This record gives sequence, C-alpha cells and structure tokens, in this order.
Amino acid sequence: MNSEYRDKVVVVTGGAQGIGYAISKAYLDEGAYVSIIDIDEEALNELREIDFKEFEDRVMYIKCDLASEEEIITACNMIIERFKRVDILINNAGIGSTKSIFERDTSEWDRVINVNLRAPYLMTKYLAKNMNEGGCIINIASTRAFMSEPNTEPYSASKGGLVTLTHSLAISLSPYKIRVNCISPGWIETSNYKKRSERTIPQLRDIDHSQHPAGRVGVPEDIAYTCLFLTSQKAGFITGTNLTVDGGMTIKMIYAE
Repeated sequence: MNSEYRDKVVVVTGGAQGIGYAISKAYLDEGAYVSIIDIDEEALNELREIDFKEFEDRVMYIKCDLASEEEIITACNMIIERFKRVDILINNAGIGSTKSIFERDTSEWDRVINVNLRAPYLMTKYLAKNMNEGGCIINIASTRAFMSEPNTEPYSASKGGLVTLTHSLAISLSPYKIRVNCISPGWIETSNYKKRSERTIPQLRDIDHSQHPAGRVGVPEDIAYTCLFLTSQKAGFITGTNLTVDGGMTIKMIYAE
C-alpha cells in the first residue's frame, strides 16, 4: 500500500459509530494504526468482532467516558504505552441535550461541555507532547456553532467553543510543528452507521436533498475524506482553520413564501 498514512498512529474519539466510524475506517483503509475511544462497549465489541475484524492487528479499542479526566489520562497512557507516539488526533466525540433551559439540570450542561469541549482540550494536552513534528489535530465541531435550533444551548456553546479552541491550540502548538484544524459538519445522515441494535435505514425525502446546494444530504464519508485531506501533506499550509462541510446549507439565503 503506497499511502502517506501507512503505519501512522491515529486516535479517534467517539470512533465506534456515526461519523467516527467512517473516520476510523478511512484511516484503517489507508494503512494506519487506529486507537478508537468510545463509551459504548457494545459498539466497540461489534467493531472488534465483525466490522473491523480484518484490521485486528492495527486497531486498539478503549472504553472511556470522556467526561472524566481520570479516564482520559488512562486512555492516553494506554495508547502511548502501545504505540510510543501519536501522529493524528481526531476529537470527534460529541453529545447533546435538547431540553428547555428552564428544565435542564446544570449537570446536563456540565456533561455536554465536558465531553464536547473539555475532552478535546484534555486529549490534546495529554497526547500532543507525544507527537513528532508534522503531527495533526482535527476537532469536529458543527454548523451549530454558527446557527441554532431551539433548546440546544449546551451543544451550540460547546461547538462554538471548539472552533475557538482550535485556533488557540494552533498558535500554542505551532512551535512544535503541530497543525490544528476544525471541521464543522452540517446535516450528516448517520442512522445506518450506528451499532446494529440501533441501526436504521435512512428515510430521506427529495426536499431533504434538494434544500442542499450540493444536491444531497451528507454522509459520514464526507467528513472522513475531509479529515484525510486536512491531515495530509497537501494541507501542510493550513492550520487554525474551520472548514464547513455542509453541502452549502449555511450560505443559502431563506425567504418566507
């Protein structure tokens, strides 16, 4: 296999389902070693026993609650103990809380912020020191950093913070020749990328596709391929940037009829 990712060490948080699944597989297909961090043990076991069985020598599965700094430290130590280094970190894991501000417990706010924003910071803190020059970090944010639906305050705030964290880390880590970038996905259909007990066939209408200037709803591979580009040598002059991958939805003006 003639790939620049052959034998690279990649870490993907939330890598067992959805967008994370596609990212993990994309790097495995390119010959990388991939450490998949996820809280869902059932999903991790499915990858180990079925989906990624052919890659068993190049995958490390780690169950971890990213809201816990202690568990993050343990996971990072396990990765370094096995691979001795990290070349690419993809901070993909994210959760939401859709509830009225008047009904949401503070603990729910804290957990969303801890998983979506604090965890990428901590993962970077504990792994970047084990990156060589040319290391890359990708934070998966969301177009919800720039536009919102009702009752999504913790998610929107965490993703907005992640965009800002990206350019801050890009400056802080520049002396170490580590690039940090951000991807903000729009509508990415993941219903058929979940673990088997929750997997469903997407039910998309023509209008769902046609409202996107690109002509379709996104798929997880759209984000995985963007990761492959941003962590490649071809993107070596790109750092501190947020790349919106949404089929053009956030640039489309909407008028009431």
